[in-house]
Parts: sequence; structure tokens; C-alpha cells
Amino acid sequence: MDLTITERVVEGVLVMDLAGTITLGESANYLRGHLKEALAEGDAQLVLDFSRVTYVDSAGLGALVACCTTARNGGGTVKLARLNQQFRELLLITKLFGIFDVYPTVEDAVRSFAQPA
Repeated sequence: MDLTITERVVEGVLVMDLAGTITLGESANYLRGHLKEALAEGDAQLVLDFSRVTYVDSAGLGALVACCTTARNGGGTVKLARLNQQFRELLLITKLFGIFDVYPTVEDAVRSFAQPA
């Protein structure tokens, strides 16, 4: 598998540290399953740390869109932090940048949950 996910809780928010690539096949399916499991367990506030993700393809992006949609429909929120340049450009090119809440740091993403909407 080209993707590893480790979890930690920061100020009541589940942070998933991602490492590797998110591409068609196992890694996109693994991410999708991991996020769905966290949501099913009641973790409604999630931050994905992309600092160690080296590549995301269209299937990986599709998995993220599906998970964010599932979270929103279930009353949850998924926020992205520490995107690399390649993924940032992919979001801009596909015009999906606006559907994600993106933050420069994990701390900023976590703090945003405490701010009034």
C-alpha cells in the first residue's frame, strides 16, 4: 500500500496524518474507508494533514470529494491542512479548491472548529 494513515486527537478534533500517495486503487479505497469508519464512529470534526503526501491523482481527489460530501451530509466536517504545491494546483485546475476548507497548518484547521460559523 502506498498510503499510511495515523490518527491523533487535538483539542477534540480527529487529525489524520497522511503519508505516501493517494491514487487509483488501494490507497484511494483505503482513505475512503478510513474516513467513512471515523465518521461512523462519531468523529464529526476531521482534519487531514497532507504534509507527507507526495502525490494525489484524480481517483484520490474523487475519494476526498466523496468523503467530504458524506461528512457534510452526516453533519460532519473534513478540513485539509498543509497541502503540497501539486495537490494545491490539482484543486485549482479542477475548480474544486472552493469546496474544501484548506488551512496552512493543522493548528489553524483545528482552531477553525472553535470559531463561530
